Amino acid sequence: MPKLSIRDLDLKNKVLFMRVDFNVPLSEDGQTITSDKRIKASLPSIEYALEHGAALILASHLGRPKGKVNPAMSLKPVAARLSELIHRPVKMAPDCIGPEVAAMKPAPGEVLLLENLRFHAEEEKNDPEFARQLASLCDVYVNDAFGSAHRAHASTEGITKFVDKCASGLLMQKELEYLEMATSNPPRPALAILGGAKVSDKIEVIQNLAKIVDKLIIGGAMAYTFAKAQGQPTGKSLVEDDKVDLAKNLLAEFGGKLMLPIDHVVSAEFREGAPFEVVDQIPDGTMGLDIGPKTVAAFEAVIAEAKLIIWNGPMGVFEKPPFDKGTMALAKAVADSSAVSIVGGGDSEKAIKASGLGSKISHISTGGGATLEYLSGIVLPGVAALDEA
Repeated sequence: MPKLSIRDLDLKNKVLFMRVDFNVPLSEDGQTITSDKRIKASLPSIEYALEHGAALILASHLGRPKGKVNPAMSLKPVAARLSELIHRPVKMAPDCIGPEVAAMKPAPGEVLLLENLRFHAEEEKNDPEFARQLASLCDVYVNDAFGSAHRAHASTEGITKFVDKCASGLLMQKELEYLEMATSNPPRPALAILGGAKVSDKIEVIQNLAKIVDKLIIGGAMAYTFAKAQGQPTGKSLVEDDKVDLAKNLLAEFGGKLMLPIDHVVSAEFREGAPFEVVDQIPDGTMGLDIGPKTVAAFEAVIAEAKLIIWNGPMGVFEKPPFDKGTMALAKAVADSSAVSIVGGGDSEKAIKASGLGSKISHISTGGGATLEYLSGIVLPGVAALDEA
């Protein structure tokens, strides 16, 4: 069911509590933001709220302070950067609950950023009293932090029990629209590309997407677990021996849909610039570090025919040239495709950005773990808690 949107709320003169994902990377001293993309991702919702007369309270976690105050994980640098981006002052609260914070209640058009939610252990414990105190600050609630929607925390799930109207922000809405379309009503032929190191990280994703898509490409190190399940030599490649039987079962159930590498780029060493060769079968003493040219050509052909492409995970050790060629070739093929393309965070996003083709992708998810869980068919607590439209 579609969720209530920030666009459905009457915000004029209302205090709006917006959960955002400002979990930005900071320098070691905690003073400098090294990437502000997560701040920029919520700007449409922030600007919408302010344009419609809301008094805005923003709340986020940053890092893993484990329930204790850690000045190196303060959101103060975020307040400064956000102020520059929205061209108005952003007040910084000394905490996220308590009388001092309540006394800083913003007026319409003003912005207050609460201090790191995870300075309180009650946030991750989804403590009802902590959630009630957060809710006491506002009239309406909006969750725009898709990247935290798979966590049942006080600020993502608990707070909704104490606020009358709970809606999705514009970023959350966009994420849900793309992922809902991909998993419930995909244009066909639909293709999923899954890479990365471990089958165990993506078992549920493989099982769920294989029922939905027409073809499912498997690359990266997890392809070697499948290769071993097929009785192929894997040399020193990364293989999850305890998942070989699972790979056999997946091949038996979805064999006609699964596409695996047919040649490999191998090396005896795992380092940038290491000598390598292209082989159909991996020799003893070497490890597979990328897909080979025949595999690239086969995968490109399927990508060219697809009307929907979901991509999560690289095809090889793309951070270490020359083992980035397979991933970069697929990034170009996906970007050049006329298909609706959804790239799921993390290493896939890095690969797309490194290729310089990010602008040609329909949707790059901000979710990471949340995206994977959604694609696995798991209900996200932070989404389920929002009101239905």
